[in-house]
Amino acid sequence: MTGKLKLPMGIEDFETIRKDGFYYVDKTRLMKDLLEYPAHVNLFTRPRRFGKTLNMSMLKCFFEIGTDSTLFDGLKISKDKAFCNQYMGKFPVLSVSLKNVESDTFEAAKKKICFSIGNEASGFLFLAQSDRLSEIDRRQYEKITELNERGEFSMSDELLENSLFILSRLLHKHYGQKVIILIDEYDVPLDKAYQSGYYDAMLRFMKALFGQALKTNSSLYFAVLTGCLRISKESIFTGLNNFKVYTVKEVRYKEYFGFTDAEVREMLLYYGFMSRYDVIKEWYDGYRFGNLSIYCPWDVINYCSDLTDENATEPQNYWVNTSSNDIVRRFIERADAAAKDEIEQLINGGTVRKEIRQELTYRDLDSDLDNLWSLLFTTGYLTQAGKDDRGQSQLTIPNREIKWIYVQQIRKWFKDETKKDSLRLESFCRAFLENDTAAIEEGFSAYLRKTISIRDTGARKERKENFYHGILLGLFGSMPGWKVRSNAESGEGYSDISVEAEETGIIIELKYAEHAAFDDSCRKALDQIRDRGYEEALLDDGMKTVYRYGIACYKKRCKVISG
Repeated sequence: MTGKLKLPMGIEDFETIRKDGFYYVDKTRLMKDLLEYPAHVNLFTRPRRFGKTLNMSMLKCFFEIGTDSTLFDGLKISKDKAFCNQYMGKFPVLSVSLKNVESDTFEAAKKKICFSIGNEASGFLFLAQSDRLSEIDRRQYEKITELNERGEFSMSDELLENSLFILSRLLHKHYGQKVIILIDEYDVPLDKAYQSGYYDAMLRFMKALFGQALKTNSSLYFAVLTGCLRISKESIFTGLNNFKVYTVKEVRYKEYFGFTDAEVREMLLYYGFMSRYDVIKEWYDGYRFGNLSIYCPWDVINYCSDLTDENATEPQNYWVNTSSNDIVRRFIERADAAAKDEIEQLINGGTVRKEIRQELTYRDLDSDLDNLWSLLFTTGYLTQAGKDDRGQSQLTIPNREIKWIYVQQIRKWFKDETKKDSLRLESFCRAFLENDTAAIEEGFSAYLRKTISIRDTGARKERKENFYHGILLGLFGSMPGWKVRSNAESGEGYSDISVEAEETGIIIELKYAEHAAFDDSCRKALDQIRDRGYEEALLDDGMKTVYRYGIACYKKRCKVISG
């Protein structure tokens, strides 16, 4: 890969990418579209890791007074000379990120917001000596940038709430030009406040902060905000004139967040990885923004980097490592029988129809299961596959990576659920030691009915068997002192499951009973155990008694035969 541009692993600063030799997927036409379709305040909601922060950095670099125009050489926007002459480097820009405002208390969260705004304000030190400002103006600026004895920004609550408004007014007076305000991840403080129990206090604060800066600010040219959720119902933006929200359902700006298919192909051709196109599409494509298919850029870049370093030949679950995926877990825990059936449909590649509510409050999220469907859609765990006549959205799991997240969360949920009734679990497991096939059959069927099926109905028979195999292994894993092996070599093959417990050995062979042919499948399983001598390893280990079980499963039913 000598001589190639570097892949921007986790780099969200436009200037760094352009100056330090990193590959850049050109999204610069966003600037022109923003001014051709003007709104006083623009809110873009997209899932995490879809390029929101990099786009905000790009906007700042383009519009900010004193910008380095060479950053845009060779990019699409540079071909529009008239536009660049009129707008590039012509505006004071206030750029604030709230993505790191994660705190357990309201006071700690305010300190982080204070740091973010104070740090941005410190980039305008010339305001302290500006002869275009009054003495009162200069003192206000000094208060915003003042540090306490611990070296922390120390704005009062009132000053902090007014800080963006004051800074934009001062910049306007100094330059004689209205200000562009950029606020990245605007909803993170509310999300964290809801999780930590200080939501009402944070809501009041954010209303004041945004109200001053965005509603009644004659010094504002335009503003751009990004986030995951649209929460205008919270009245944070109530009263704004010319306020426009662009969600994943909107057609306009659809191509500016995430990678299009053409952009992915161009990247793969550049690095010589075109042979991996089909795999990348299966794993990381599938999001629908407006009417356009979009890839997750974080995943594509990470996988290409691993291919470059020869660290991986197969795709990895990169997106899952950037969040706890609690949303999926909360949904699974809340799911009723109907919702569990719908989850199974989704995992098997199907769709479900739901009304998407895009203006949710954080209080709404847990009040109604239907709201969690909307949250899964908004945050990228589901995507749209079309609409029906009633205006509902057809939802589907975007790709293989997100399907993997559901499967992992379902497994964890089922494991935790079974542990809650330890007596029942122990009784089920001990039925294998007592050769009680009726109890085994009844117990295993009950667990199958309880869980959410993650078997692939379109897969080969062997892969369907893996689903039941995994459930049984998980149940046995709770038994202290049991030595449980999966696919262990024994005799002339590999037994599905073998157990050593209290001088008793257990051999289990699982079969998927096509068309509910339980008896025939059980007999085949037992014949396999005997013909291949699976019990030999257990006898060699000193097991005095060995029980052989053929278990046949079909959907959420099973049959058990001992022999």
